Amino acid sequence: MITRLKQTLLLLFACCAYCANAQSVAPTVKAYIEPDSILIGDRFTLTIDVEKDQVQSIFFPAFQMGEAEPTEDGMPQFGLLECLEDHPVDTVEHKGRRVLLRKRYTLTAFDEGVYNLGRPSVIYADKNIVDTLYGVKDSIRLAVNTFKIDSTAMLRDIKPVKTLKFKFGEISGYLSILIALIALVALGIYILSRYLAARGKRITDLFKPEPPVPAHIVAITALESLKNQKLWQNNRHKEYYSALSEIVRTYIDGRFGIGAMEMSTDEIVEAIKDIDIPQKNAMDLVSVLRDADLVKFAKAIFEAAENESAFAKIYYFVEDTKPVEVTEENKEDK
Repeated sequence: MITRLKQTLLLLFACCAYCANAQSVAPTVKAYIEPDSILIGDRFTLTIDVEKDQVQSIFFPAFQMGEAEPTEDGMPQFGLLECLEDHPVDTVEHKGRRVLLRKRYTLTAFDEGVYNLGRPSVIYADKNIVDTLYGVKDSIRLAVNTFKIDSTAMLRDIKPVKTLKFKFGEISGYLSILIALIALVALGIYILSRYLAARGKRITDLFKPEPPVPAHIVAITALESLKNQKLWQNNRHKEYYSALSEIVRTYIDGRFGIGAMEMSTDEIVEAIKDIDIPQKNAMDLVSVLRDADLVKFAKAIFEAAENESAFAKIYYFVEDTKPVEVTEENKEDK
């Protein structure tokens, strides 16, 4: 009975000692780079593997781009490299209480030379223990190479200009298209000329500007539009006489070449004295222009009969003074 008790106590003591020894075992750290030789601007990976107990705490380094002084052997330090990506910690393996962690950094360099990455390390913390653990015994070296350019191989004599023989086949396709286009244009012109000839016209008539609309047609059209607006019927006397005055002034300008739009009534009266027009029409014109001035400036209001009479006077002024159309019968009489 005593023997069994001793055996049990010894077993418990051994288990406690094993557990205490297991907890006190420091993590193992391994650091390496892949590849160890690159060209300028290429990437390489720094990997730090840590195997530890699951209750132990590990803190990985944070690398940043910065300035650094050369080491004693003259090689640049790690700070001259650039960290492109700081990968998250990855759990690679988990066996019982042991855990294998992996931390990777993607780096690059833009200067030629052999770089001293030093001894990558981690900080280990367990209960009252805080220590720095290194991944390698000796510093890691990285070789950064550049392209070797042979300047002599790039120099060549200037080659003489070669004159190639003309080949009709090189332009035959374009020539065929050009001939087809010319034929289509010629056909279109022929069809258009026949169409116009049937209507007594020529192709050159298409490029002639449209003749201006005669002044009397413009005036008659404007008078008909004014009549349809029924301005004075709606007590808009000023607008009615202003439009009537503007229509006749525009007609005088277009028919006789007198700038009536910029003239006063008195100036128009003087200007038409030199024009061969019927006396009655001249008197009617002056009468309407003076009535229009009274309405516009003195706010005069005329009766319906006078308003209609003013319209008729301007209408017949245009009709009686418009150019006489020369007909074939008039030509024969002459």
